[in-house]
Amino acid sequence: MMQVFAYDELCKMNLIIDAICEGGSSVGELGDPISRVLPGCGNLGGFRAAGRGTEKKFVVLYTSGEDKDWPDSIDSNTGRFVYFGDNKTPGHKLHDTPKRGNSILRNSFNWLHSIPPEREKIPPFFIFRKFPTESSSRSVQFKGLCVPGFPGSTATEDLVAVLKTADNQRFQNYRATFTILDIASINRQWIYDIAGGNYITKNTPRPWKIWREKGVYLPLVSEPTTVIRSVDSQSPQNDLQERILATIFDYFKDSPIRFEAFAARIFQMLDSRAIIDDLTRGTVDGGRDAVGRYLLGLDDDPVYAEFSLEAKCYRPAIGGEKANSVGVKDVSRLISRLRHRQFGVLVTTSVIARQAYSEVREDKHPVIFISGKDIAEILIKQGFNTPDFVRQMLEREFSVSEE
Repeated sequence: MMQVFAYDELCKMNLIIDAICEGGSSVGELGDPISRVLPGCGNLGGFRAAGRGTEKKFVVLYTSGEDKDWPDSIDSNTGRFVYFGDNKTPGHKLHDTPKRGNSILRNSFNWLHSIPPEREKIPPFFIFRKFPTESSSRSVQFKGLCVPGFPGSTATEDLVAVLKTADNQRFQNYRATFTILDIASINRQWIYDIAGGNYITKNTPRPWKIWREKGVYLPLVSEPTTVIRSVDSQSPQNDLQERILATIFDYFKDSPIRFEAFAARIFQMLDSRAIIDDLTRGTVDGGRDAVGRYLLGLDDDPVYAEFSLEAKCYRPAIGGEKANSVGVKDVSRLISRLRHRQFGVLVTTSVIARQAYSEVREDKHPVIFISGKDIAEILIKQGFNTPDFVRQMLEREFSVSEE
């Protein structure tokens, strides 16, 4: 169970990973939970920095998790946190933003990669995510303490300027990669310490101290567990995902051959290391299964893992209708076609039935499931974030003439 702290308790609480900080009933900063937990950081925007000048005392990175154009993400398996800067609309230069969030990112990553590194100038970064509760729509969840960079990433990978177009105007924004440190709880006293400019004290979290002094990352990682996603969690989570999925299903429902080519493309969008070698017409149901290789190892000395992909354009759970789920028979068909050392990929506009999902995971078959919600999320992350954009892509790459 997640811990929940009432608004009146926030100024006294230790910061506990995944704890809920409830918002207040007052309007403005008085009702904002983050500014009560971390005084001096302000109450608006994704970037909330405490302190004047270039070197900040600490920085809050707030994410709603709902921005389809700039999808922040947390990988709980590895501790990787991807956060987008604050130049999200045309009209400003990359670093000319009201909150100067992109300037904070630029400075922090420059200090990280300078020779020698100047990590002592980099402030602690606290992550909060929108988490509405019954008592307040302003409630948030604490997701951890993070630092710039990630184990194995380089200066050209962990902070990237992304070019986008909106309203026929091109503009840039940062995509920054952080590491969430293995810190379950942050002593309240350390918050007082850093507010006073004292970062290394008896209250300093050990992983943060090690990173600052030695540059060693100790990420917060989750133990692997058997995951059996529910039907609801595989289904569209909002109106945009529903409309995108409806566009795909309507386009391919009478043409399963074209859908299977699209499914192969979706897997490549999910992971650029996937190489599609062939789309083979099936002899049983008239469809086409993709076969390919997954790239492992070094670019000049690659190792490949082969895979077989099955695609099912079934009715998704949209418009209040129940999904036509992929069942045991469909999944068993894919498993029976896997050769030694191969893995399988099943892509569907619908969902995987619980029994089929359970049997695959409990028997440890190497099968990747990509459901309707996943398809929508993959497309949104690739910039196809409206039904019109999706339709244009489908007509351009999967026209009727290809069948």
